[in-house]
This record gives sequence, structure tokens and C-alpha cells, in this order.
Amino acid sequence: MKQWASALEWIESRLNPQTFERWFGAVVWGGFDGSMLTLKVPNKFFKEWLSNNYCDLIEDAMARQCGSRPLVVFEVDEQAAPALVPPPPEAVAAPTLSARAHVVLPHTNGASRLNPKYTFDSFVVGSSNQLPHAASLAVTEMVGTKYNPLFVYGGVGLGKTHLVHAIGNTIRARRPGTRVCYLSSEQFMNDFVWALRNDKMDVFHRYFRKEVDVLLMDDIQFIAGKDRTQDEFFHTFNSLYEQKRQIVLTSDKYPQEIPDLEERLRSRFQWGLIADIQPPEFETRLAIVKKKAEDEGIQVLDDVAVFLARSIKSNVRELEGSLINLAAHASLEGRTVIDIEFAQHTLKKVIALAQAPLTVEAVQETVCKHFQVSLDDLRGGCRQRSVAFPRAVAMYLCRKGLSSSLPELGARFGGKDHTTVLAAYRKIEKKVSEEPDTRSRIEALERLLGF
Repeated sequence: MKQWASALEWIESRLNPQTFERWFGAVVWGGFDGSMLTLKVPNKFFKEWLSNNYCDLIEDAMARQCGSRPLVVFEVDEQAAPALVPPPPEAVAAPTLSARAHVVLPHTNGASRLNPKYTFDSFVVGSSNQLPHAASLAVTEMVGTKYNPLFVYGGVGLGKTHLVHAIGNTIRARRPGTRVCYLSSEQFMNDFVWALRNDKMDVFHRYFRKEVDVLLMDDIQFIAGKDRTQDEFFHTFNSLYEQKRQIVLTSDKYPQEIPDLEERLRSRFQWGLIADIQPPEFETRLAIVKKKAEDEGIQVLDDVAVFLARSIKSNVRELEGSLINLAAHASLEGRTVIDIEFAQHTLKKVIALAQAPLTVEAVQETVCKHFQVSLDDLRGGCRQRSVAFPRAVAMYLCRKGLSSSLPELGARFGGKDHTTVLAAYRKIEKKVSEEPDTRSRIEALERLLGF
């Protein structure tokens, strides 16, 4: 009881009086066994609102009192508290940012909460992701001093978000009371706009520059082109870095390839370690299938696991999604074991798309998606490096993986001369032999294309 009373005092110091009274004035202590805290609330509305918006704040408060983060359980008990009936959600004034940005943000309905399923134990390590995995582990052991910032980049569905959540979960488990903030760059921008509109920039600055020990931000590329958000993040970054607070960022591109990103931010992103995640090779894909099946309690035969690993090469998310799809269909049909015939029949459309014959257009679209450039630019005459390099890579891959002649490839790239294609091929060939980063990128694209 004393621990909860002390925790309440800490929570009250983080909220404005009206917000604290509205939501915590109706909460009654229900018991604490060292690992689970039970709180009684007057109705279901209170239960859902507190669970979605203040659960992490309560966990942090209790961690400061007892040294570990308890499981918080809300029980509806209409006799437990005075009949404080809050206004409907649309009429509730926005909480102060100290509560809003504390890992769980109201405008995402709790979507920014760290996912407990994303741990290092559930992450399958292979040659394609060995460096970012090792760097992420190192960050949890030497918070703020090693690899700060850690910048992880790679394509969609390859495990960047998994690693970021694993970092947050591990730090919070090892260092109870550490203030971990996980959010996307879009959520950061939304909080910034909210603070501007409500004249709460002092609250915004206090939280992000003083109350955060570990900042985990997904999809940092989305602040590109947004001048005021970039300026705000620049000062936030500097403040956290100078205080040796850990910063972990993810992106779908290397910092130098993010268009419309301020040079001063681009430079700071390279102060620590930059680690890229590549599409997984066959052995890693096979391990992922088996690990996912084990975690989800899905019985899958070895030949089915091999079939999935050979057929789905694009990304981990699609690979795991195909396995879940199989399990769902098997459950509907009352099957206890998934065999190869059932897998081939159920996923025939997915596999047909994944194994479609390779064409120049398919190579171009894959390269465009990887480098985030438009097909028109790739086939056009733009000479900016952000377009010219992907164009050269596409020409190299087409020349290497297809039987098309140089004049034919030139025509498929907007009427380029055959000598342009040959020069591009030789340029990338040289880079592959001399630059490990370029070589790993090309190998990743080749795996995607099934070379």
C-alpha cells in the first residue's frame, strides 16, 4: 500500500492537477504481490482509458518504488470509488505531453507501446542481420556510451522495428526505472504540432530533452522535407547526445540517401554506428519459419518449411504472414498438421506472384522500391546521384541476370544508348569488387530477385 501511495505521488508530479484528479482520483488500490499490481476502477471506460494511456506511467512509477516493473491489472468494481464519471473521449482535454509522450501516445491509442513479443530471443540471426543484431545487444549493455546513435536501415519487413523493441524491452528489464521512449517520427511530429498549437513547447522540451533516457525512433526518413520538425529534432538530438542518453533510429535508407534531409542531421546520424539489415538468405529464412512455427504452436513439416523458405524471398514479414495464413486455413479445415500438398494449394497465388518470371520491369520496380525512387525518374534523364546510382544498379542487374542485349536494355531505360548501359554495368561491377557496402546491397537485391 505504501509503495502505491508513493507511486501515486510520483504520477501526480507528472500530470496537471485536473488530469490526475479525473483519472486517478477514482482508482483504488486492490493489492500487490511483488509482480502484479491490481487496481480497482469504477467502470469499463476507466479501465480502457487507463490501460491505453497510463499503463506504462504506472509501471514506471512502481518500478521506482520496488525495483522491477509489475504487471498492472485493472478490475472493474462499481463500489470501489466515488462516482466520478469523466466526459466522453472526444470532450476530454488532451493530457500534458509528459503523459502523452510517455511511450504510449493517446493519438495512436497505445500503438506506440513496446511490444513484449519483440525480444532478442525471438529474433533469428543470420549473415544478413548479424551486425545490427550485435550492435543492438551492445547498446543494451552500454547505454549511451557505445554506438550512440545507432542507426539501423534496411527495406520493409526485415526486422528493424523488432530490434528497436528488443532494445527497449531489454533495457527496461535490466534497468528498472529507465525512461524509454519508443515512437515513430510521425508521432514525434504530431506531438510537436500539438505542443505548438497548445502553447506547450516548454512541456515538449522538458520531456524529450530531460525526461527521456533512451529515445527509440522508427522511420526517421519521414521528417525529411519538414523544416520545423527537423529543426526541433536537431536540438532534441543534441541535448540527448550531450547528456549521454541513448538514441536509436531506423530508416529505410542510408542517411546520405534520404532526400530533403538537412545536412546537419545527416552528419549527426553518422556519429555513431550505421548498420544495415539485408534480405535474409535461405538458411535464415528457414530458421525464421521454424522459429515462428515453434512460437505460435504451429506443427509444420520440414518439407513445408523448406517450401516456404524457398518461395518467399522478399521479406520476413511476408514469410511469417504466409505461415500464419497456412495455420489459419488448416485450423478452419480441422487439420492438425500442415503437409506440402496443402501448403502448395493454399499459397498457390502468393507463390505464383513471388515466382513470376524475371523481367526488366520487375528488376526496375525492385530497384525503385529499394532506393525509394520513381519508375519515371529511373527511366528518365535525371543525373542526381539519388537517381543516377539506382539507375546504374538496375542496368547492372538486368545485364547480369537477364539475356537482354545492350541496345534492348538501353531502349527499356528511356532510350539510352547501349554505351550508357555498358558504362553503368562496369561502374557497378567495379564498386562491387572494391566497396563492401555496395557489394552487400547488390547481393541483397540479387536474393530478392532470385538470382
